[in-house]
Amino acid sequence: MDSVQKTSIGLDENIAGALAYALGWITGVGLLIVEHENQFVRFHAMQSSIAFGALCALWFIGFSIPILGWVLSIMVVTPVSALVWLLMLYKAYRGERFKLPIAGDIAEQRL
Repeated sequence: MDSVQKTSIGLDENIAGALAYALGWITGVGLLIVEHENQFVRFHAMQSSIAFGALCALWFIGFSIPILGWVLSIMVVTPVSALVWLLMLYKAYRGERFKLPIAGDIAEQRL
């Protein structure tokens, strides 16, 4: 992270990139709406929207399936979500354009 650029919303791009993950897909979608210039922030916002939207959907689907779905939602989806969330907050704050395996490719195609 040699030179930190400002975004159209007035934040450093690494702060705005990390903010894209703060509340999962909610802040991702919000930043996609308000940030039009900075490609770093838009990438992280799109990746956050896709990854956490999918994890949220998996969690809800799991909870619609009695017992086994509940266990999988609590024991797998929740910890995976937490680890991905922490990793992506850290990577974006460090100024890295870190791609998640599937969501990162989709995010790059959509931008």
